[in-house]
Amino acid sequence: METIWLYQFRLIVIGDSTVGKSCLIRRFTEGRFAQVSDPTVGVDFFSRLVEIEPGKRIKLQIWDTAGQERFRSITRAYYRNSVGGLLLFDITNRRSFQNVHNWLEEAQSHVQPHSIVFLLVGHKCDLEAQRQVTQQEAEKLAAAYGMRYVETSARDAINVEKAFVELTRTIFDLVRSGDIKIQDGWEGVKSGFVPNTVHSSEEVTKGSRQCFC
Repeated sequence: METIWLYQFRLIVIGDSTVGKSCLIRRFTEGRFAQVSDPTVGVDFFSRLVEIEPGKRIKLQIWDTAGQERFRSITRAYYRNSVGGLLLFDITNRRSFQNVHNWLEEAQSHVQPHSIVFLLVGHKCDLEAQRQVTQQEAEKLAAAYGMRYVETSARDAINVEKAFVELTRTIFDLVRSGDIKIQDGWEGVKSGFVPNTVHSSEEVTKGSRQCFC
């Protein structure tokens, strides 16, 4: 019987407050942009199916984390069960770029015994006139950490799909090659569902949201 999705990947989105994490996720999962977005309190949850190859669908569970320090203890609890992550900075905010190292260091210290595949994302690329971080220096930083780099805009829907699909494809290739394995007790990667095990089509076709306050 055809699977609805081959694998489920749990992704985490991290970065400083106000870099646009929630807006990027909502554009990807809901296809909309909110001009005004309330700060994330704790962790929000979204999901979406992506088809990375014809007939090969991956279900993404996406955890949107709060950037404020007072919620950091909640965020840390989600690193260990994530297989991939988007690390965002705002191209118009140099401090958010300088803090990339701190976010990576924190993730690496809490993800053990597993590892996370990260994609570096320079967000708000529609604000080119206000740019404080060049694409060249962001690409250099990403290369130094063994990551790929993508510039996105949730407002103008630039490279939003590309960022999530590229990360998903990288993880899929690592799973297929055996470099990432499904493990009991780890939520990062799960094997697929078949149609008769799904109670509602909404569970796999619509984004969902859950807030931990």
